[in-house]
Amino acid sequence: MNFIVLSSSKGTVFSAVLEKIADGSLHATCLGLITDRADRGCIEHAKKYKIPVRVIQKREDEDRDSYDKRLNAAIQALCSPELKPLLACMGWMFILSPWFVRAWKNRIINVHPALLPKYPGAKAHDLVLEAGDSESGMTIHLIDEGVDTGTILVQKKCSVFRDDTHNTLKARVQKLECEWYPKVLQMIERGEMKF
Repeated sequence: MNFIVLSSSKGTVFSAVLEKIADGSLHATCLGLITDRADRGCIEHAKKYKIPVRVIQKREDEDRDSYDKRLNAAIQALCSPELKPLLACMGWMFILSPWFVRAWKNRIINVHPALLPKYPGAKAHDLVLEAGDSESGMTIHLIDEGVDTGTILVQKKCSVFRDDTHNTLKARVQKLECEWYPKVLQMIERGEMKF
């Protein structure tokens, strides 16, 4: 299975996926990393494994549609059109245009740091803590035209403790993400997940 990573993060989950490929437990090929800034930590992980990197920085006056056209061109430059790779979002902080989602229908997956449909969007850990929830977790889902509303592929839970902070909860959830993102990619590669 071929995939391209979209990431706006330091790359913790990306690193976990690359480690599983390197040790032979994930049979997949990362064709490239696309990120939005040249200072993102995910770039270092890509360099370590000699993965091609494309930085597509959003211009100040650029709308979502224009940015996604450049994003799509970068994806096409990383692979031949017939490959139609999976797009694996790992900390990608941009909402994708409806036309882009339709063009890549059932080919874009995302990891979200909460148990969807609760707490969509960028502030999930803080919302979990503010609500006083006793559990949180992560969701790996298909991306559709909504925000964190796509078909759920996997959800895994963890406890939330009274003394948790944003960072302690994030670390616990991220551990699940690092464990399960490679597993989901492997299940897709084996044909165990159909969508």
